[in-house]
Amino acid sequence: MSMSLTIVADIIGYIYLRGDYTINTIFISLRPADIDPPHLGGRHLTMSTGTAETSEKRVATDEQDEPESALETARRQLEHAAAHLEVDPGVIERLKHPTTVHRVAVPLERDDGSVEVFTGYRAQHDDVRGPYKGGLRFHPEVSEEECVGLSMWMTWKCAVMDLPFGGGKGGVVVDPKDLTDGEHERLTRRFAEELRKFVGPKKDIPAPDMGTDAQTMAWFMDAYSMQEGETIPGVVTGKPPVVGGSEGREEAPGRSVAIITREAAEYYDYALDGLSVAVQGYGSVGANAARLLDDWGADVVAVSDSGGAVHDPTGLDTHAIPSFAEQPNAVTDYGVETDGAELLDDGNDILELDVDVVIPAAVGNVITVDNANDVRADIVVEGANGPTTFAADEILAERGVHVVPDILANAGGVTVSYFEWLQDINRRTWTLEQVNSELESEMLSAWNAVRDEVEARDITWRDAAYVVALDRIAEAKSVRGLWP
Repeated sequence: MSMSLTIVADIIGYIYLRGDYTINTIFISLRPADIDPPHLGGRHLTMSTGTAETSEKRVATDEQDEPESALETARRQLEHAAAHLEVDPGVIERLKHPTTVHRVAVPLERDDGSVEVFTGYRAQHDDVRGPYKGGLRFHPEVSEEECVGLSMWMTWKCAVMDLPFGGGKGGVVVDPKDLTDGEHERLTRRFAEELRKFVGPKKDIPAPDMGTDAQTMAWFMDAYSMQEGETIPGVVTGKPPVVGGSEGREEAPGRSVAIITREAAEYYDYALDGLSVAVQGYGSVGANAARLLDDWGADVVAVSDSGGAVHDPTGLDTHAIPSFAEQPNAVTDYGVETDGAELLDDGNDILELDVDVVIPAAVGNVITVDNANDVRADIVVEGANGPTTFAADEILAERGVHVVPDILANAGGVTVSYFEWLQDINRRTWTLEQVNSELESEMLSAWNAVRDEVEARDITWRDAAYVVALDRIAEAKSVRGLWP
């Protein structure tokens, strides 16, 4: 088959109808040119990155490849957890695939008058328990496969927290550093328009992610509302409070990481006072977690951002170090100006420090087979999404390192997003004290549910979290059934 667009054969998918347009879900193998046009005849083309069978064959033949994709990791973790439950295999098979993936073209008029077209995605994994929920990211490495994998994690995260949502994830393939403020706004508004038919307070509720923030969500909400003819704040969460956002939303993921770190330390008989903690990534999650743990008496001895890393075995003044959002690369400046602080050669060195707890809160795939044996912390609390690869997770488990997974530890973000959604629907505002109190209660409830599975089944924290989530999702699917 020879065309300007080459599809290497063997289509092993299927075609089905949704609404008034056709979605083609096609499992294909592509050469690097891939498919360029994101629209065909005005209809959205939806693709999946592969069947579970082909994914499993790839894993089986290349077990130790690093780094693995979010989708590969999510599917492996699903199968691993399913082994601990009596779940209908049909349910597991359905959960390996997203319900829908929307790929859209997002044209942007640059400040100089030129027009550039970007590619956007929105993966909607499963909505058996409620509307899709998950972030929108602006990043040059956004891909369909990444969005699908991350949407799966959002399904598990919402279920382990017992929230009435399913998983979604999306983004635009763009480096936000290359956008002016005006271009960022126009790109966001056009992306909102392209996704308008597929999102909404009862369908799919986006939130901030990498490269996006509260202002991005405000623009998205405004663009959606203008086209719908009424103000609909509940279409997104993570907005500024003045336009329907919630107090405490920005700090929530870091706060939940701190709460779970506190509970894990207590569970393993570590006193919080003097607990040594290293935090990789001093963005919103890492900085808020570090500062709260510091306030509670822990010794945060090392932190890093993309500019460098600093270590002081006597403890750092976390409140004196600006987060990356407050001042990019401030960690290095603090290290240079502070007596007793030592600059580390590489931010990944933080993962190998001799501490009680290490919190990878930067990016995914930082603990791999290459460094899993060098992790000296007794407890790993995942602040980032997917920081530990599947193979590394097994190595840490064999070594007796306790890994508390991301779908529990950093779930404060989606939990307070749920609070925001409730506030928007009911047109009532919660105080910061109420938000933090409710978050504490929800995190402890989820922690207790996961802990009970750890003790009852003698399994890892990750497996226990997935068991809790999968049991809830499977029950919902069983009750609702499969139609037609």
